Amino acid sequence: MERAVSSHEATVVWQRGEEPFTDGRYSRRHELMFDGGAVIAGSASPHVVRAPFSDPAAVDPEEAFVASLASCHMLWFLSIAANRGLVVDRYRDRAVGELGRNGEGKLAMLRVTLRPDVTFAGEALVTREALDAMHEQAHRECFIASSVRTEVLCEAVYE
Repeated sequence: MERAVSSHEATVVWQRGEEPFTDGRYSRRHELMFDGGAVIAGSASPHVVRAPFSDPAAVDPEEAFVASLASCHMLWFLSIAANRGLVVDRYRDRAVGELGRNGEGKLAMLRVTLRPDVTFAGEALVTREALDAMHEQAHRECFIASSVRTEVLCEAVYE
């Protein structure tokens, strides 16, 4: 087994409260706490557990998975652009994850499609080929994408 380069922590806290439990009628809402101090509401997806036992306003594990892949890709892309002397003014990605049955018949995140839309500063002319190469490099460098079996596609938005 490879030796860890760094360690990252998240704490998940759920409490039952006064609700029954064994009948399945309990809230799936919980807190996700990160080592930097951020705290966000978590819940089961309303696609998996119906409301009110899930909280559609909270982040579910499937959304967090998609966001993690999109965020990692973006951070690498920004680094690559900066190293090439390109100034990025805006980066927006409407990433979508598809949950379905895998080859073993288990529910799994089958595919995540990233749809980054990048705006560069000033008169920077970045060819489609250069942009594709930067996205390909960002995908290869992304720790999260390297850690999963899910197919990760990048469909960059071009204007």
